[in-house]
This record gives sequence, structure tokens and C-alpha cells, in this order.
Amino acid sequence: MDAAARLALRGRPASSPNPSVGTILVRDGRVIARGWTQGGGRPHAEAHALSNLSSGEAAGATAYVTLEPCAHRSERGPACAELLAQAKPTGVVIGILDPDSRTAGQGVSLLEDAGIEVTVLESASARESLAGYLTRAERGRPHVTLKIAMSLDGCIALADGTSQWITGDEARAHVHSRRALSDAILVGGGTWRADKPRLDVRLQGLEHRSPRRVLLTRGVAPDGVKVINAPEQISTLDGVQYLYIEGGAEVSASFLKADLVDRLEIYRAPIIIGDGLRAIGDLGLTDLPAAHGRWAIAEKRQLGSDTFTAYQRTR
Repeated sequence: MDAAARLALRGRPASSPNPSVGTILVRDGRVIARGWTQGGGRPHAEAHALSNLSSGEAAGATAYVTLEPCAHRSERGPACAELLAQAKPTGVVIGILDPDSRTAGQGVSLLEDAGIEVTVLESASARESLAGYLTRAERGRPHVTLKIAMSLDGCIALADGTSQWITGDEARAHVHSRRALSDAILVGGGTWRADKPRLDVRLQGLEHRSPRRVLLTRGVAPDGVKVINAPEQISTLDGVQYLYIEGGAEVSASFLKADLVDRLEIYRAPIIIGDGLRAIGDLGLTDLPAAHGRWAIAEKRQLGSDTFTAYQRTR
């Protein structure tokens, strides 16, 4: 299931508006097919995997699917639970059940009615790989990642606003890879006016994966940029499951104060700035114990001389 969850990343975010799902079929200890949700949401992961097999080849295999196979038919394609039922694997292992009312347990029932053994794992890796889809379903908004590049003493720029570059080449390339996994990228009006950021993906071969641009401001929308006036308005961003924020101190603070950040990604450079611009503005915190227990470390790695650390919001 962990491998299927990693496989699902290949479809993110191109699978939008559908979630990116991963599927692996195994027989006699050998992987016989893999699939992930394709661009535009079709074909689904199960259909993609089965298309790599000849008729009857899935019989006797076990299918590992990160999300419950869909049970509803569509003009764009068949129900994946029906496709699996026809392929007749011995078992289907599901990472998590689908919250969509059109499937929600019905995919499991359809498979079991076909005589297929079904196991639901409630897999943490599957849930993480579907974070955007699940946040939309459960909270009515995109999954939000807040990125901050800072010095050891928590500054994002010199006192005069100079910020290029806090981190090195490896860290900046990693940021572009994170952009490529996002549906949209957001900055504040101040950052837009001061830095005129491109907010695109500049990795060879991934330029087409540049996210949509969103600006948090009360000003007029620049050409090709979506404007929202308050953090809560991210719920109005149609088709956005994954939102990546590269804001300044006030934008970061506004999303943290509204408790809209699900993942915090910090790039820390081994430099000390001193009297510089702080990474995060005022959060209105008056009770220190209230700051504890909100974040859990999810990932840590070295990127050249810089350190990358990711934290998940605990809810």
C-alpha cells in the first residue's frame, strides 16, 4: 500500500478534478501491473492498471488500491469496482474508504458481491497521498502547505527586504518540485509588488506543471491571476485540491491564525541575519501552552547546506 501511495504522486495534480489514486496488482509475490489516475482524471488508476494486462491475467492476483474503487458509472468511463469484479482478482486491499456518497462503501459491497475478498486498511500513507481530496471532502477547502525559507534566527530577508537568496540551489530546486505537485500557488500583495515573482516551475521537463497563481489582496487582479480578499476564501478556488503558499510574514500569520495550514515546510539556511524581517507576523498568541501540541514532524532532509523540515498539523 505504501508503494501504491507513492505511485499516486505521479498523477498529482494533473488528475484534477479527480483524486490521484495508485493501484498495484500482485500475484505470487510479483507485481504484474501498476496504474495511477491519468491527466484530467481519466482513466482511473484501476482502469489504467488493468489496461496493461491481457484478458484473464488479473485472476488470482491481489489488487492494492489507495482509495475505494468507484461504484458509480460516468459518461467518461466505467465504474472501477465493476472493472475489478470482471477481472476477478482473488482480493482487493483498499487504503481508505471513499467519502464520496456515490461510492462510500458501495464499491466494497460490489466487490464482495462478486466473491472477491476485500480488506480495508485505513492506511496512513494512503490517507496522506489523498490529502487534497480528503480535505476538500471533509473541510470544504484545499489542503494548504505553507512554505517558509528562513535563516537560523528566523528571518526571511534583510531589514531592507532583500531576500535573494536565503537558501541554496538544492533547496530552491526542491521548492520547484513542491510547486509542481500543487494546483495553485498563493502570495500576498506585498510580495507580488516587491518581488514580482513568476510563481512557476523551472525544472527541466516539468515546466508544464506550473500551478495557477492566486493573490491575497484587496487590490485589482493582475492578468491571469486569481484574487481573494481573505484566507477563508480559498474555499472558492474551484478545482484546487492542493494550495501552496509562499507568502511573507503577514500572509503566513493570517493563514496560521485562521488555522488553515495543514502542512508547514521550513527551509532553514545556516546563516544568521540579526535585525531582519521576521518569518511570521503577529499570531495574537497570549497563552504559551496553547502553542504546544499543534504540529508533528513529518519529514526532514538535508538539501545541500540547508535543512528541510516538514510538519503536519495535528487535529
